[in-house]
Amino acid sequence: MQGHAQITNRVINRLKLKQLRLLIAVGRHRSILHAARELNLSQPSATKVIKDLEIDFDVLLFERTNRGVIPTPAGDALIRGGQLIFSQIGTTAQELEDIAGGNAGRIVVGTLLAASAQLLPLAIGQVLAQRPHLAIRVIEGTNEVLMPRLRAGELDLVVGRLPVLRHRADLTQMPLGQGRVALVVRAGHPLRGKDALTFDALRPYGWVLPPPDTTLRRQIDQYFVTKGQYVPPVMVESVSFVTNRGLLASSDMICAMPAEAAGIAEGDALVELPLPLPFGDGPVGASFRSSTSLPPAAAALLEALRDVADQSINASDNAGK
Repeated sequence: MQGHAQITNRVINRLKLKQLRLLIAVGRHRSILHAARELNLSQPSATKVIKDLEIDFDVLLFERTNRGVIPTPAGDALIRGGQLIFSQIGTTAQELEDIAGGNAGRIVVGTLLAASAQLLPLAIGQVLAQRPHLAIRVIEGTNEVLMPRLRAGELDLVVGRLPVLRHRADLTQMPLGQGRVALVVRAGHPLRGKDALTFDALRPYGWVLPPPDTTLRRQIDQYFVTKGQYVPPVMVESVSFVTNRGLLASSDMICAMPAEAAGIAEGDALVELPLPLPFGDGPVGASFRSSTSLPPAAAALLEALRDVADQSINASDNAGK
């Protein structure tokens, strides 16, 4: 068995970027032929590159099946590493371009609903006040979509509800506060203002729900099971706050969403129903890769997030006194 030092030495001295590009292409296409065509190689040449790598590292990289070639665990590891390397090269090139163009750096940040309404916008405003030429790109999604992109180096940070254990490998998490889930409806909803509200009162109404692959959706589904296998008469799946807000404002639908996002609508078109939910409490914060240091601009945004969170906690404490 090869030791860590031996494998590291082989990666440094033998692995080439062209080989990594081929592995990534084969993993994407599930076909050596299609990957070879993409890179303007012959299929025999591509096959030889893969065979040489397998000999160098003494592992099998791909298995041939009736669905094409499938990466083995070793193949997956090299593909993930290659994607991260190319992403870092792209980020470095972009930073050099930004510097040459007079900009102060670039950040790509993923956001979940819990952070997209207040925490992240306030932090971006703070960091732009200090670095007005900073380029910031925000990508909205779920943990299931954003965390793989964070690991691949496509994102610098992900801000929102901190993920469950299965998303924590190779990532560092910085808690910024506690979040909860609220039931939100339009201000003129028939249930608004009702005393002693129970779940039975919710049964006739449609629901706006997160996608099935999210933690919150699984919690909601389990909650429905405990309520007599309840199935809403109408369901719309969406993680877009703008879309959800529009759906709620124009109908009698109900949405279980992070209270942090619902809070932006206080005194506006949406209100929270006074029915506590037995799930959804959890930390809100920032996630970033443990294996690489944050670029200066991303570190500045992280510090701004911490400042905004501290200000929010202090404001809450003072309001409660």
